[in-house]
Amino acid sequence: MILLATVYILTIGVFIVLPLASFDRTFPYIYPLIRYWGKFVLYGTGFRIDYKKHVPLDPDENYIFIANHTSVMDIMLMLTILKHHPIVFVGKAELLKIPIFGRIFERICIPVNRKSVRSKANVYPEAKKKLDKNLSIFIFPEGGVTNDKEFKIYLDPFKDGAFNIAIETKTPLAVFSIHGLNKMFPFNWFRGYPGKIKVRLLATFDTENLDVKNDKAALKAAAFNTILKDLEECKN
Repeated sequence: MILLATVYILTIGVFIVLPLASFDRTFPYIYPLIRYWGKFVLYGTGFRIDYKKHVPLDPDENYIFIANHTSVMDIMLMLTILKHHPIVFVGKAELLKIPIFGRIFERICIPVNRKSVRSKANVYPEAKKKLDKNLSIFIFPEGGVTNDKEFKIYLDPFKDGAFNIAIETKTPLAVFSIHGLNKMFPFNWFRGYPGKIKVRLLATFDTENLDVKNDKAALKAAAFNTILKDLEECKN
């Protein structure tokens, strides 16, 4: 299953994403083709989506989107869901080293080396540039996929980046939960299965009147608890 997804990612990505997604000014116009790449990979590997919105999204608003990180397929999932909000991911710079895929991912992400202070500091100005060009930002605040082979951990602690950016740019924060994809598409060639992925848009948080010093911790805690509560309720 992972092999099939890899073939789709590379072949479609090379012909659609690499040639077309090089410039911010053209990104919104070719975003439907990037979504097609994501949808082709997602549906082509046997997945379907059960998506419900608990709150509405303003189609004319930019957002900082966050979700729990369950699988590399999360990227394809969110490209498929977010039709009206062209998104740029903040992703690990290590992914850029993967042959071919790294070049593709570079077109739709702001890379960050979490071991480099300079790299982490560069995320904010890059995100600000994207937001100023009417793009939205997608961040997985756990900083990576949960390393839990027994699937007992619901959520790793959140890092500060998404909340700093949301508050400093006065961009609303939108919170998703993803269910079951860690089991359906794990980092294991011999495990996984097709199925329906449950996704919920749980809440949005206005950041207009917040400041980093006084409000970041509360915003991060509220977002974390919102996702954790939904994951626990569906687990039980």
